[in-house]
Amino acid sequence: MEFGCNTPILDGKCGYNTPILDETAVEKQVYLGSIMRIRNRTALKWLEHWREKSTRKPLLIRGARQVGKSSLVKLFAEQYEHFIQLNLELPKDKSLFDGLPPIEELASRLALRAGVERLAGDTLLFIDEIQEAPEAIQQLRYFYEVYPELHVIAAGSLLEFAMGEVKSFPVGRVEFYTLHPLSFTEYLQWIGKEQYADILEAGPVPDYAHPDVLALFHRYTVVGGMPEVVAALADGAELHQLSSLYESIWSSYRADIEKYAKNSQQRAVLRHLITTAVAEDDRIKLAQFGGSNYRSDEVGEAFQALQLAGVLRLIYPTTSLGLPLVPAFKRRPRIQFLDTGLLNYARGIQADLLGVQDLTAIYRGRIAQHIVAQEIIARHHEPSWSPYFWIREKAGSSAEIDLLLVSKSKLYPLEIKSGAVGRLRSLHLFMERTDSAIGIRALQNSYSKEEVTTPSGFGYTLVNLPYYAVRYWESYLG
Repeated sequence: MEFGCNTPILDGKCGYNTPILDETAVEKQVYLGSIMRIRNRTALKWLEHWREKSTRKPLLIRGARQVGKSSLVKLFAEQYEHFIQLNLELPKDKSLFDGLPPIEELASRLALRAGVERLAGDTLLFIDEIQEAPEAIQQLRYFYEVYPELHVIAAGSLLEFAMGEVKSFPVGRVEFYTLHPLSFTEYLQWIGKEQYADILEAGPVPDYAHPDVLALFHRYTVVGGMPEVVAALADGAELHQLSSLYESIWSSYRADIEKYAKNSQQRAVLRHLITTAVAEDDRIKLAQFGGSNYRSDEVGEAFQALQLAGVLRLIYPTTSLGLPLVPAFKRRPRIQFLDTGLLNYARGIQADLLGVQDLTAIYRGRIAQHIVAQEIIARHHEPSWSPYFWIREKAGSSAEIDLLLVSKSKLYPLEIKSGAVGRLRSLHLFMERTDSAIGIRALQNSYSKEEVTTPSGFGYTLVNLPYYAVRYWESYLG
């Protein structure tokens, strides 16, 4: 557990969450750079809003390993007078929750360790790696009920697994926030391209800036949004020098398989999945996945474990033409990895992507589909949210829409293509069968919109969005 005064960075004095950097000017500059980059995370603004809420509840931050949960909270803690940090991977911190002590006793223990009379005032309690003690998750309820003035944040990389072991989960007494890899806008801010981030957020991007933004988006598609990787890139590392970071992250996910597995058989299935899933370009079949002899129930259970860990998710199709969207779990899903940069690394194709100008040319457009979906996912921090794509599987009239977007009870189809309007057969089929009046196409061109007519004579508005602007699709429609 860390505690103490929360003084400004680099003043040579004590600080909760920041080392005293007096070694070299270079180290100070690198550290300051990392702090400034974290300040540009959208999640920090969300935490500031959470802090001011009158109905604030203890917050559980979810997300895969190494997406920046702990670093984010430590920076946020600078806004508090007092900061108490627990890491439940440390036995001395984990022991605080042994036997589910009464909340008053637990609060007294924390106050004693922090050297304060009581837990009150402007204080943030951060319980990191909370999945190591399900009892600590139960205690969040009592922090909310007995010490509502105390600001409590908990985080953990394998949190979803631990939540299943909690005997009495504090339903309705905690809030959730899912942290994703960096979005394209955050990536621009981290690498020192703030002017382009401002242009992108203001949108539409002017034609004179479009080539530059598109080139930066291509680079982001190659590198991905894992914070440690982007920070190294911002500090001057070349792409070929990032291999050790990618390998470290990817290896940590592979090593965690031992924690996900319920038994040796599932361990074997998980190892097979994480090795072969990166090669999948299209919708998948669970039975005999990746050329194996594994049954569909074995593969499905293993995929569920990888989803809980945040390594990947299965995006399921729907046949719905209106809201609510009902997933078709018996139809073949697509695989969406946590991060496109990690996917490129695992496939061994990052170097090949550097000179590519058309993302749809890479493994049948899979890379464009993947990065656009990643940008859409990064907009959503609710654990219950899931993306869907649309299918129509009929002889002679099969069709597929890459993603369905929802805003204000309206449904919008999103196609990720680079062809002409006449090639949008699936989009035409969808628009003819729904009450949607607007269709969206993601492509390399700059923003435009046009009125189109389907072969059967149905007219609708087609909004053409450059790949990099898909995150802001609602603003463009507005």
